[in-house]
Amino acid sequence: MKAILGLLTAALLATGVQAQDYNSRMIKFAATGQAGTPPVLGMQIFADKLAERSGGKLNTKVFANGVLGGDVQVLSSLQGGVVEMMVWNAGNMITQEQDFGILDLPFIYQDVTVMDGLLDGEVGKKLTDQLPEHGVVGLAFWEQGFRLLTNNKHEINKLEDISGLKIRVQQNQLLVDMWAALGANPTPLAVTELYTALETGAVDGQETTAPFILGSKYHEVQKYVSVTRHNYNPQIVLIGKPFWDKLTEDEQKLIIEVARETAIEQRQISRDAQVSALQSIRDAGNTVTEIDPAELQRMKDAVRPVIAKYAATFDPELTQTVFDAVGFKLD
Repeated sequence: MKAILGLLTAALLATGVQAQDYNSRMIKFAATGQAGTPPVLGMQIFADKLAERSGGKLNTKVFANGVLGGDVQVLSSLQGGVVEMMVWNAGNMITQEQDFGILDLPFIYQDVTVMDGLLDGEVGKKLTDQLPEHGVVGLAFWEQGFRLLTNNKHEINKLEDISGLKIRVQQNQLLVDMWAALGANPTPLAVTELYTALETGAVDGQETTAPFILGSKYHEVQKYVSVTRHNYNPQIVLIGKPFWDKLTEDEQKLIIEVARETAIEQRQISRDAQVSALQSIRDAGNTVTEIDPAELQRMKDAVRPVIAKYAATFDPELTQTVFDAVGFKLD
């Protein structure tokens, strides 16, 4: 009998899975993005990896297309223990912790390699360390990519062409101020309501990434796409603290590892998708405009007061680290 028990123990240790302290759990993982968009593809990769690495104990059900509610609603569900995980635009966490707004500063982020280093390093850690007191835990940073501007009124070639356009923006005051500085009429609206608002003309346009435009079919109700790259859009993978606190140490460790490993694949998917999605939008007959560098500089100059206003509200050391990394100076 002892020999048999010894063999069983050795077999369990050899698998490296069953020897860990994993319980059978079902994780609801939510996003407002459409199926097939890079963040949602990342969710499925995460789900597959987690199930495999936990020996089928930790299972994840992906809820895309905003079926569990808009971002603000799902965040509240995480904090209340109703939903376990979500992926969301990281800058929108400014509603919970002011320093996250640094990720939404317009036009200053253009090099994805630099951003990977910041988010996987000191800056990312400093930001996520602040989240548990807000009822969530930050696991990793994924990517949605560079945001573009669309509208259904006219082609945008210069700063003045933005003037007066009613542009849907995320429910984030920094972004409201940014678009107001560019001359638009910014209109905060949940993304789950956006397609109908574009279709009916309640708003003239919106701004998001090419894969999201394509996946959400915004190009069907928007004629003009402007390659502004005004914001780089990291995504944060969040888990609700009420659920997190129920997990064993082994479960917590594995979930973090898988979320961060998935980031490598997910970011590459996102970067490839930005190129292919923009081409698909062109092929669909939309007018895609590359903005002249001189006009882009005018747009950047127009939002400098917004950058200065919000930079003054962030942790000074964090701000300096970011500005040094991206080569940006306010003076």
